[in-house]
Amino acid sequence: MTWDEMVPLLRQGTLETLQMTVWSTLFTALGGTLLGVLLVLTERGGLLPVPAVNKVLGAIVNIGRSLPFVILMMAIIPFTRALVGTSIGTQAAIVPLTLSAIPFYARLVETALREVDPGVVAAAQAMGASRGQIIWKVLLREARPGLVAGLTVTVIALIGYSAMAGAIGGGGLGDLAIRYGYQRFETGMMLAILVLLIALVQVVQSLGDLAVRRLTHK
Repeated sequence: MTWDEMVPLLRQGTLETLQMTVWSTLFTALGGTLLGVLLVLTERGGLLPVPAVNKVLGAIVNIGRSLPFVILMMAIIPFTRALVGTSIGTQAAIVPLTLSAIPFYARLVETALREVDPGVVAAAQAMGASRGQIIWKVLLREARPGLVAGLTVTVIALIGYSAMAGAIGGGGLGDLAIRYGYQRFETGMMLAILVLLIALVQVVQSLGDLAVRRLTHK
């Protein structure tokens, strides 16, 4: 396969991988942050202690983190088809990508929130701040470096998951790697895909590190 033949395929595969990663990152950030906040709020000694709810949420997170992505993707095919109308393609892959990443990021959010100085929370409570104000203006604000660092790790994991999704019908660079690099022994295509994936990871890590440094210095 010539370079001229590979370029359009690589461009399309990269766009599909970015689409899967960006949308699943957005949904993961929303769902994972909400779940992580609830884990911290409902634990013993939290702002809204409900141990029973905390145990249920913790069990859901643990189960979600225990399932290998490929197995999860196949197990929820009926749900994916009911939600987006198909079980193959980039749009369908976003569903399992999000469901696999939310529990992962929720634990990182929980860890970041627990690292917030309890004295800051106590001071806010002493000044009469409401639970909502403490969550938004104290916990989430003070934990921003940790939250961004955790999201960076999650995005990198999603890039890897997206490649696995491509191997079983999700499209993107993973699909190209299987169809051309593995089945047709196109070594050039495989090397190009590896370079692109490494470049994506490096860009995400660099941007994440930059954001963490800036938030830490504020």
